[in-house]
Amino acid sequence: MFGSRRATDGPGPRWRRHEQHNQEVTAVWIQWCGTVAAVSLSLWVSVFGGRVDGRRGPEHVPARSGQPAPAVAIYAVRYGTLTNFPVAALVAGADTARRMDIALMVWLIRERGADGHPHTVLVDAGFYRDAFVRRWHPADYQRPSVALAALGVRPEDVTDLIISHVHWDHLDGADLFPNARVWIQRAEYVHHVDAAGHSLDPAIDSTDAAMLGRLHAAGRVTLLDGDSSEVLPGIVAYTGGKHTYASQYVSVATRHGTVVLASDNAYLYENLSAHRPIAQTLDSASNLAAQARMVRLAGDLRRIVPGHDPAVFERFPRPGHGIARIE
Repeated sequence: MFGSRRATDGPGPRWRRHEQHNQEVTAVWIQWCGTVAAVSLSLWVSVFGGRVDGRRGPEHVPARSGQPAPAVAIYAVRYGTLTNFPVAALVAGADTARRMDIALMVWLIRERGADGHPHTVLVDAGFYRDAFVRRWHPADYQRPSVALAALGVRPEDVTDLIISHVHWDHLDGADLFPNARVWIQRAEYVHHVDAAGHSLDPAIDSTDAAMLGRLHAAGRVTLLDGDSSEVLPGIVAYTGGKHTYASQYVSVATRHGTVVLASDNAYLYENLSAHRPIAQTLDSASNLAAQARMVRLAGDLRRIVPGHDPAVFERFPRPGHGIARIE
């Protein structure tokens, strides 16, 4: 979600309810993010209503493997909360006085591939290092690897880990899953991490850059070459959200249609329903185009899962207790 400072830089903002502190924090965030003007529905339709390849009509998930879409179960797994968070840091143009408690999530995909072998796929890894926990003080926090136990998943059971982008709250937990192959965009990797595992951009924490470099050196990282890249049969990664240099989001084919896991390319349902870009993007127009594409891919806003909206667990209340089955 956030990447402008490193956890080792010393004490950062603590999202408490003290109003004076909230005002100071909001000022910092708005200065960092900038205030992006709201985009009207008419502009959305006229500019982004067509396909990204310039043609009109619905956009379908590519099926490069030639294999049928596997049966899947998809879950949002909540491992903590950031309380009293400024909505203006999530939705461009939002009232700076608005606050909400936002969910910290990872997403689990269980599938049985056409070869009959099961895959336990995690989208994003959350965070666990003490520096981040001390800095952000998440409520109801548990390590993402522990939160998965509610679904009977052990850290070593995760076969594949798709990293949407390099921010600490999505990448930091990657080394909690010892058997997982890590999938990340090549452009995202090479922009942020050098050959020695050093950070090239403040969007990635130096500790996380070193960790990702070690995983790459161990042969556990697969670099995806751009938009519309198939990870596994039925699971496709897309770029264009521009939350970071080459952030990606994921579509998952199910028996009931395509589900899109937006991660931070759409923080909240409000980004999608109000046609507002995320506040933290390198390119607002590209982010809006990516959100429009998500709608075309999923065919229904209900099948798009935003990155930090606690309403996910209201819209999908089963099985409950921080677990939402997306169906």
